[in-house]
Amino acid sequence: MSLAALLAATIARLERAGVPYMITGSVASSYHGEPRATRDVDIVIDPDPAGITRLVAELEAAGLYVDAGVAHRAFDDRTHFNAIDATTGWKIDFLIRKDRPFSREEFGRRAEANLLGTPAWIASPEDTIIAKLEWAVASGSDRQLSDVAAMLDIGGESLDLAYIERWVDVLGLHGAWSRAVMLRSAD
Repeated sequence: MSLAALLAATIARLERAGVPYMITGSVASSYHGEPRATRDVDIVIDPDPAGITRLVAELEAAGLYVDAGVAHRAFDDRTHFNAIDATTGWKIDFLIRKDRPFSREEFGRRAEANLLGTPAWIASPEDTIIAKLEWAVASGSDRQLSDVAAMLDIGGESLDLAYIERWVDVLGLHGAWSRAVMLRSAD
């Protein structure tokens, strides 16, 4: 199964389960910036308790491995769980939407896009940048900052920099933001 096929099947299952979602991570940054290889898909979801049960059943029906207990604990703890396609090794990380101002606004700003041939809800470029900055701080990964620099280069003046800078201030991401901007200038 290709990434495009896995994404299409997963989106169909999310919609069948009635679970609101948005594509984030490397798939979103590749869409908004410079395409790059990835072996997983990150999806923020906002289910209710019955929705998580329906989603697990839908994923299992699609032939994906998912641990129902881990999924329910992730829902309760507002963390994450994954589903794996055993034949290809593709992994889908489902991140339960955090209950904080940025995450609520980010989810409200998601937009529909044609993603690898499938209509899908995806994080805005600005919110993808902010999330990548958070991951850069949490992981120490320069790859996240390179993704941000590419999105800045490609998005250019169409990006809402005031929105980005507001959340950089609120979330304390000044160091990562400065490094990403310097990477952009270096290219």
